[in-house]
Amino acid sequence: MHLAELNIGKFKYPTSDARMAGFMDNLDRVNALADRAEGFVWRLVSDGSNNATDLRFGDEDYAVNMSVWKDVKSLEDYVFKTVHVQIYKKRGEWFEKLEKPHMVFWFVPEGYIPSLKEAIDKLEFYQTNGATDEAFGWAEVMDVERMRSLRCA
Repeated sequence: MHLAELNIGKFKYPTSDARMAGFMDNLDRVNALADRAEGFVWRLVSDGSNNATDLRFGDEDYAVNMSVWKDVKSLEDYVFKTVHVQIYKKRGEWFEKLEKPHMVFWFVPEGYIPSLKEAIDKLEFYQTNGATDEAFGWAEVMDVERMRSLRCA
């Protein structure tokens, strides 16, 4: 099984606003790093672009980021052990703090690419039901014992 993730963020400003430059100017670099990362399988991009910033979740101010990884360690290494972490730490400059969970994870069969609709359904399920084997959050991903019980560690 592989690990799929969806992460939404509500932009504080339009992507063309100068205050978004620190985020927008680093997208290609961070995405290229993901593409080359150990354990990377796939990421959502829109037609004619190398990112998904023009795709939206619900309200047009919500951006989506969706990817599939071979395992938890690969995703963790990419997020926290590459330049990605520098951008991640600054997310409050570009994205609003959300009241509901904004990230969800779930397992998919090897070779399977989930649809954006499926990912949104997983997020809504997680927001309503909390962590289950069907959809779970970052805390569960980082819980080694839980991952062992799900045969993913």
